[in-house]
Amino acid sequence: MIVGQIPLREFSMLISNQGLRVVIGPFNVCIITTYQPLIVQLHKLYKNYELAQDEIAEFHVRIVATRPIRKPLSVYVRFLLDGQSPFADFPEEQALAVLEWGINLAIAIRVNNLMLLHSAVLERNGHVLLFPAWPGSGKTTLSTVLCHRGFRLFSDEFGLMDPQAGVFFPIPRLMPLKNESINVVKNYLPEAIFGQEIPNTQKGTVAHVRPPEESMRRAQESAKAKWIIFPKWIANSKLDLLSLPDSEAFMLLASNSFNYEILGETGFQAVTSLIKTCICYKLVYSEFDDVLAAIQTLTDDI
Repeated sequence: MIVGQIPLREFSMLISNQGLRVVIGPFNVCIITTYQPLIVQLHKLYKNYELAQDEIAEFHVRIVATRPIRKPLSVYVRFLLDGQSPFADFPEEQALAVLEWGINLAIAIRVNNLMLLHSAVLERNGHVLLFPAWPGSGKTTLSTVLCHRGFRLFSDEFGLMDPQAGVFFPIPRLMPLKNESINVVKNYLPEAIFGQEIPNTQKGTVAHVRPPEESMRRAQESAKAKWIIFPKWIANSKLDLLSLPDSEAFMLLASNSFNYEILGETGFQAVTSLIKTCICYKLVYSEFDDVLAAIQTLTDDI
């Protein structure tokens, strides 16, 4: 059963009381909130999320409304992970962004049985493409375009890899576009389902895109990586897809990991194996049509 099969009234009662248990990649997440504007947004944007059958959840998260003593007329929201708040309260209109950031944080700090790469991950023709990059490189924008044009979304944020088996697990979630990229993608992808624009966040204006239905439906299908592409969007640039030496690719990939140092030798061996079995590139682009054509050609050549 998926969220979209639950009427809004029933959904509201569920998430307000015992909590909404959804499958997010290899994890079950329990979400509780009584904040109605967030409930309405989640009912729309989580439409294709599968309900967890197991009552056990790896993460229990909650969004609660608060009124600061110094601003008693203002409503803020607080993210709680297992009853504890890892960061400050935020204005109420940022509730969805706070929830998504909080879940990301929970995964980043608590999951160490898997290799966690800071990377967008997509699949085509049975093989995974990794797009490791730090914030500001355009990986979420690129992921949004690719997953609406024939690629299957694993994640715009996390590369979840079993370090022994070498497979990546999908964890498709809402994709948070920022600032100018929001209207650019809306114009390029009129079929994409957007949430409300959220202004004045720490990252500017944010709008979340719902993952395509097929990516959610196939969210239990893992795959091995074949390509590692380090992307960079530069305005008005010509497309440039250059082969990358293994030594440079290793350093870049290791530095784009949340838990490489924590895993120690296991992390080293995992990154080494990826570099040996993947073809590595640097990518500079500005136009979606150009980058789509280049990556489609690359992934057809198998």
